[in-house]
Amino acid sequence: MTPPRPTTIIHSPRLSRKLGVELVLASETLQYTGSFKFRAAYNVASKVREAHLITASSGNFGQAIAYACALFGKRCTVVMPTTAPRIKIDAVREYGAEVDLVDVKVKGRLERLGELAKEFPDAYVASPYDDPLVIEGNAGLADELFSLGLELDFIIAPIGGGGLTSGLVRAVRRSGKAVGVIAAEPALANDAAQSFRAGKLISQPDESETIADGARMLRMGDKNWEILRDGLTDVIEVSEDQIREGVRMLFLLANLKAEPTGALALGAVLAQRERFLGKRVCCVISGGNADPAAYAALVASA
Repeated sequence: MTPPRPTTIIHSPRLSRKLGVELVLASETLQYTGSFKFRAAYNVASKVREAHLITASSGNFGQAIAYACALFGKRCTVVMPTTAPRIKIDAVREYGAEVDLVDVKVKGRLERLGELAKEFPDAYVASPYDDPLVIEGNAGLADELFSLGLELDFIIAPIGGGGLTSGLVRAVRRSGKAVGVIAAEPALANDAAQSFRAGKLISQPDESETIADGARMLRMGDKNWEILRDGLTDVIEVSEDQIREGVRMLFLLANLKAEPTGALALGAVLAQRERFLGKRVCCVISGGNADPAAYAALVASA
């Protein structure tokens, strides 16, 4: 079979000097299907017994689970919002999955997923984040960082449902290392930041219009919250302008194409520069599946 690729470690002296940070990028843009989500999807598809997997995704997990299911000869159905980037919808179909498009202003993705679960009672409902197999699959990223001997003060990663950050927290805990895990979240979709401040799960009333489409979640997963409420160092809210600037800086100073969600971690450094001055920081660049026209417009505006 085709297990996840090792993450790509990028040192960018220009980016580090500009920010005043000892920065390393852990880029998942060259992962199978273009994002870290393949780590979780592979773990799920390889370990569940069901022959049909269904999920809801804005795109990256949908692509990942579609490809993973194809590897293991399993059927896959993905609920996607009609607002998802066309490049992601097309990719899910190309990997062999059935796409069920839903207008999230009329019906939520999870509501539609619940309908499909009743329609296919023998299928495995694969959460992109709220699943122990997903969390453990994502933990492998931090395991890799530590196996490379990287000495870090912080790992910063984007947060939507919490699957990536909870995996990172779990790996840090078992490593015994004193590394803080910080979640980077769009300010327009700040349920995680609200939850962290309140000490309880907070849900958004509807899906945000943030350009970081991978973080358009109503709330974190229950299993993720159990890990993150005491395991996260902080949640940093990132403005839309800071997300855009992160995309541009990765392109101009690190020669790296990242989708807006993938640039959230760097956006968090931009949001709190003084906090990270002189620190050893790893920014997880979670994916590179950007819509070509939207990406070109972001970069051209630099």
